[in-house]
Amino acid sequence: MAHAHSPSSDGSQGCGPQLIAYADRLGGSLRGLAELLRGPLAGAFDGVHILPFYRPYDGADAGFDPEDHTEPDPRLGTWQDIESLSESHVVMSDVIVNHVSSRSPGFRDVVEHGDASPHAGMYLTLGSVFPDGVTESDLARIYRPRPGLPFTAMALGGRRRLVWTTFTPEQIDLDIRHPGTWRYLTSVIDALTDAGVRLLRLDAVGYTGKSPGTDCFMTPASYDFVARIRDYAASRGAKVLLEIHGHHRQQIDMAKRVDYVYDFALPPLLIHALTSHDGGPLARWLEIRPTNAVTVLDTHDGIGVIDAGPSGDGAGDDGLLDDSQLDALVEAIHTNSGGTSRLATGTAASNLDLYQVNCTFRDALGDDARYLAARLMQLFVPGIPQVYYVGLLGGRNDVTLLERTAVGRDINRHHFSQAEIDSALATPLVEAHLAALKFRARHPAFRGAFTFSVDEQYVALTWRDREHRTTLTVDLSTADATIEATTAMATTMVADPWKPQLMGQLW
Repeated sequence: MAHAHSPSSDGSQGCGPQLIAYADRLGGSLRGLAELLRGPLAGAFDGVHILPFYRPYDGADAGFDPEDHTEPDPRLGTWQDIESLSESHVVMSDVIVNHVSSRSPGFRDVVEHGDASPHAGMYLTLGSVFPDGVTESDLARIYRPRPGLPFTAMALGGRRRLVWTTFTPEQIDLDIRHPGTWRYLTSVIDALTDAGVRLLRLDAVGYTGKSPGTDCFMTPASYDFVARIRDYAASRGAKVLLEIHGHHRQQIDMAKRVDYVYDFALPPLLIHALTSHDGGPLARWLEIRPTNAVTVLDTHDGIGVIDAGPSGDGAGDDGLLDDSQLDALVEAIHTNSGGTSRLATGTAASNLDLYQVNCTFRDALGDDARYLAARLMQLFVPGIPQVYYVGLLGGRNDVTLLERTAVGRDINRHHFSQAEIDSALATPLVEAHLAALKFRARHPAFRGAFTFSVDEQYVALTWRDREHRTTLTVDLSTADATIEATTAMATTMVADPWKPQLMGQLW
């Protein structure tokens, strides 16, 4: 089986690697994170996605439920720290568009005064989405990535209401139709762009457009809202990245409407290829995937293997992997992780579906050779490669943190001490990681055209720009990886990526 493809240039190929990190868990503060990027990580990353640093960063959902979305938590730093970092790196920040904290001043005022509050109407209830009443069929249709219905009974101005809470009772969903919501969100975007942030990640944007007669996920109202946010961000000099887990054709469709989408199908396809020794599904995806994508392996959330599967809406759309392949993939992750991922997945993580697996990517693959092969393939696939801080440092599942918090995703959200960072940076795995990232950031071939070929055993990914060329070849059965790089000056073959000094010759 062989395939080849040359995507048209859309600019995303020219963007260098980016780090994803919590400031408190890597470096301890915004300034500490910047020191790492400019110190031991210098040359590896052109940008950084700083996970929520707003006040407070340590709420019910690790910062995704801020009381004040327009101010950094002073324990982490200030806007000046963000502005300083933006002078050397492209900075991405989250715009939490679907919800606010139940402790936010506006919602607390509604709790106290009800409809008399100037903020009344900004926060969704069952009745504001279904003013004419709701049926059992309406409720059963609603999509939610958690067990049960997305409502929490609360007293608003002394009146008992069913408040819409998609994720947790501490996260109150916003009504995007209300003018107060738009004023609030634009104030957030203004604060971020004033500080030099140029990439905005629209968190949980798929849940914003609740409408009767739909599953309340990526509805026409959601599409309109995304376009409005995109246009406003552009007026402020920023681009947007959509965070949506869903069928791969949905990602292809959304990529035509926005600056960037995540390639969430890539991680499960790489795990499948390296554990089942089958590159066919990966090849099919490389033929059709959007190239204005941000690529990842693991993130602060779980490994969303459903993104490579069939549609779950009854439409019968095939997945890149079928149900039996997904089952085998999930079991391979649990086996490779020694069962630790099973402790953090399903009901332990409050997930709706088994097929969001909480696990570090290193543990999901079981050994360093396959892990490095997956990372190299990520770096060679068109798009902007983002590397999660735990993955960068070769982190293993943090069962101790999981046991302390009982939050499934915390298994992949380790708090690194400076001593742990220093120790990790000295390992062959991390040295090879950094060498590969610097190569990806600097080699001129990545500004050109991409082609690939896949057969029963090998994946070959090639970039070429005039006289510059580089090819990654991976043996799926052994995870052996080689990089050949040709420039006008020399040709270098890396036969053993575990020797960082050889990798060093490439950059």
